[in-house]
Amino acid sequence: MSRASLDKDPHEVAAMFDGVSAGYDRANSVMTFGFDRRWRTTTSRVLDARRGERVLDLAAGTGVSTAEYARNGAWCLAADFSLGMLRSGKHRRVPMVAADALHLPFADESFDAATITFGIRNFVDTKAALEEIARVVKPGGRLVICEVSTPTFPPIRFLYRRFILWIMTLLGRFASSNPEAYTYLAESMLAWHDQRSLAQIIANAGWTKVEWLNLTFGVVAIHRAQKPTRRPDHHP
Repeated sequence: MSRASLDKDPHEVAAMFDGVSAGYDRANSVMTFGFDRRWRTTTSRVLDARRGERVLDLAAGTGVSTAEYARNGAWCLAADFSLGMLRSGKHRRVPMVAADALHLPFADESFDAATITFGIRNFVDTKAALEEIARVVKPGGRLVICEVSTPTFPPIRFLYRRFILWIMTLLGRFASSNPEAYTYLAESMLAWHDQRSLAQIIANAGWTKVEWLNLTFGVVAIHRAQKPTRRPDHHP
């Protein structure tokens, strides 16, 4: 399978990422002109993972984001459903596990925070995944999502939509081990929700205090939310 469809069959998506895993990080840096590093750094600051905390980095790919988020001493786990991506990141000193976002292999309330960096748009059911993530996060825990979004400045939005598919396809052909996969990735970017729509999906999945921060004119946005704390029991 060289390219997944926008129907996002999990097996197709996993196979596609297996196919691009060898040069995935390099291709991302080429296609974003190095901005991917800045976006991860900002996401790390928003996540604010600290020593003693357990953090789930879902759709972590090769673990490049996981290593970034663990720098302050938090225990960060890279989880992804592509074994090829995990294997390509095995040189990084972070724990890794194969996992499906809709059926996470973790106990309830296992993590202090969860994060997804450029991966949520590949989930087959966004709301169901966010509900499953809420299950494994402790009450009061944090959710941080970094994902492509909709540029807020009309001229930038026009250029983005007009040329992103062509640019990604061209650069993917030179920098990736599987150029066809990058056509899917570009199409998935254009079909993805805008900032407010994603915030609404997050809220509908049971998260509270949902807010977002635009990066690079809104080409990328970081969404942050909190799992509700339990209400105290009332006894007669």
